[in-house]
Amino acid sequence: MPTDWKQSGLKWYWIVPLVILLDQLSKQWVLANFKLYESIELLPIFNFTYVRNYGAAFSFLHDASGWQVWFFSAIAIGISVLLTFWLRKESVTQWRLNLAFTLVIGGAIGNLIDRLIHGFVVDFLDFYWGTSHFPAFNIADSAICIGAGLLILDSFVNNDSEKKS
Repeated sequence: MPTDWKQSGLKWYWIVPLVILLDQLSKQWVLANFKLYESIELLPIFNFTYVRNYGAAFSFLHDASGWQVWFFSAIAIGISVLLTFWLRKESVTQWRLNLAFTLVIGGAIGNLIDRLIHGFVVDFLDFYWGTSHFPAFNIADSAICIGAGLLILDSFVNNDSEKKS
C-alpha cells in the first residue's frame, strides 16, 4: 500500500468532480430547456429526450413507493466510500483501475445528487433502432458503464509491468 496519497490512486480523484460537473451541467441544461418527454432528433438513431428515472438501471424499481430513492442513495454512498478506500490502496501507476474507480464514483454521486434533489434521475440520451429504444441514460450512467468496462478489461489485461512500477 502506498504511504503517500500522491503515490496512491487518490491522485486520480480529480476525475470525480469533473464527471459530477459535466453530469450536473448537462442535466441542468436539459431541465432548463426541455419539457418532460420533449425530444429532438439529432441523428437517425439518436434523440435528445428528457425523461425521468425513478428507479435504477433500466428503471429497475421505478414503480416502488419511494423507498427506492433512499435505497439507491445508500448504495451510491457505500460504493463511493468503498472505491475511495480502494483507491487509497492502489498505486498511482494502475491507471485503468484508478480511472475505472473514479468514473464509477463520479457517476454514482452525479445520480445521487439527482435522487436527493429531485427524487428521480434526469435522463436524456436516447439511442434507438427503428421503433426499439434503448433505455435513456445520462453522463453519470455513461461514466459508470465506462468505469465498469475498464474494471472488466483490467481483470483480463496483464498488469505485471504496471504493478512493478
